[in-house]
Amino acid sequence: MSTDSAKQATLYRMVMEKHLCPFGLKSLDLLEREGYTIEDNWLTSREQTDAFKEKHHVDTTPQTFINGERIGGYDDLRRHFGKKVKAKNETSYQPVMAVFGVAALLALAISWMMSGSLFTLRSVELFIAISMCILALLKLQDVESFSTMFLNYDLLARKVVRYAYVYPFGELLAGVLMVAGAMLWLAIPVALIIGSIGAASVFKAVYIDKRELKCACVGGGSNVPLGFVSLTENLMMIAMGLWMIRYL
Repeated sequence: MSTDSAKQATLYRMVMEKHLCPFGLKSLDLLEREGYTIEDNWLTSREQTDAFKEKHHVDTTPQTFINGERIGGYDDLRRHFGKKVKAKNETSYQPVMAVFGVAALLALAISWMMSGSLFTLRSVELFIAISMCILALLKLQDVESFSTMFLNYDLLARKVVRYAYVYPFGELLAGVLMVAGAMLWLAIPVALIIGSIGAASVFKAVYIDKRELKCACVGGGSNVPLGFVSLTENLMMIAMGLWMIRYL
């Protein structure tokens, strides 16, 4: 695509008084980043949008045309430029990476504020405790959805269904108390109990029963595969509970 004509694109997207299509904006931005000169056509009414769809035999907008050839919507445009498009129901570790990354930064920031040093023993403790709090928060966004996914594999929840609703509150309680270094006589047993049951449940489901399930560790709407990450979450709680005994 070395000639000027090869860098021309025509975009049709919805720009209405009460609706600005986000995928239209993404398509416009992507074309600009790829170096295209864009003829940006706004569909400003429902009637105009419906007429466009009928004319071009498409079900959705935006629609991009390059050199007279219809490329399609935003995902089609990304594929055209060789960029990754996330498949429906595709599993991903990105939510967990975000949790641990933010927890690590917060732990380092608090450690620096408290002692003037980044890498301290307390920063490691804070990292685990803050991770527990964030993971609990994600579960508490939709406890019903979390509990449904959790019941697929947790051994205790399958016998006592209400435990699936209690679990995120227990994780949050233990995490907050460990951040504060307070009431460890309560935080420690909570972390040890839910961590041990969780670790045993994940190990059985994944490594013994060989089941392919989604993990409820970052909430019920996630596509994180059940396995190493969830096991790590529970082992971290166990390790933190055992470590905190030294402060009693």
